[in-house]
Amino acid sequence: MGQRELPITGLPVGGVSPSVIVCGDPARADRIAALLDGPQRLSDRREYRAHNGRYGDLPVTVCSHGVGAPGAAVAFEELIAAGARRIVRVGTCGGMQPGLEAGHVVIASAAVQNTGFGREYAPPGYPAAADPALTLALGAAAAAAGHQARTGIVLSRDVFYGGAETADTPSYAVLSRANVLAVEMECAALFLVGGLRGVPAASILAVDGNVLAAAESMESYQPGREVVHRAVDAAIRIALEALRASA
Repeated sequence: MGQRELPITGLPVGGVSPSVIVCGDPARADRIAALLDGPQRLSDRREYRAHNGRYGDLPVTVCSHGVGAPGAAVAFEELIAAGARRIVRVGTCGGMQPGLEAGHVVIASAAVQNTGFGREYAPPGYPAAADPALTLALGAAAAAAGHQARTGIVLSRDVFYGGAETADTPSYAVLSRANVLAVEMECAALFLVGGLRGVPAASILAVDGNVLAAAESMESYQPGREVVHRAVDAAIRIALEALRASA
């Protein structure tokens, strides 16, 4: 009898490595898997595409989680149920500090929790905080690679293309003055799931633009630029090295 598959992702229980990298885009999951030795497709359902492989002597699972907190949290929960014991997210973000531009790298130590998912998932005031040791491992791996990554708080929100402003719409200007480094959509969910399930979680993000200069729009958002591609590649390598060092 085969391994039991989890209902949404199709991940096999017991088939996921303890060390996991997650990312939004299934194509990026393929890109990360191509850096591993002996990569094999583990599952492919909805936005969730997973591979197993080895980074040196370390077994690694790579899984995509799609866009936004609720769907991403499904991936994180089922990855943990299938065997994940440390998770690093490799993603992109919009810079929220002057001078934080496309091609830079941010390590998220915590997230301002501005998602509907978080309000349902955890008690009010529950911190969306990254695991300190895994975050330090990311910083050490970045430094060893000669990459100047900035570490600090990011904003996680549900809206990408802005609608009508409401009382819940975050102010980038205010949050920038509060030293929030960047905005993205899934770190808070990862940190909340990791906190509640007792699984270390951390995140490294490639900056794809600065939202103080130009808010997200279909015209201004250009994640396919070469400078972003290079930053994502650097973040992937840093994440793999951090997982190997913390295993």
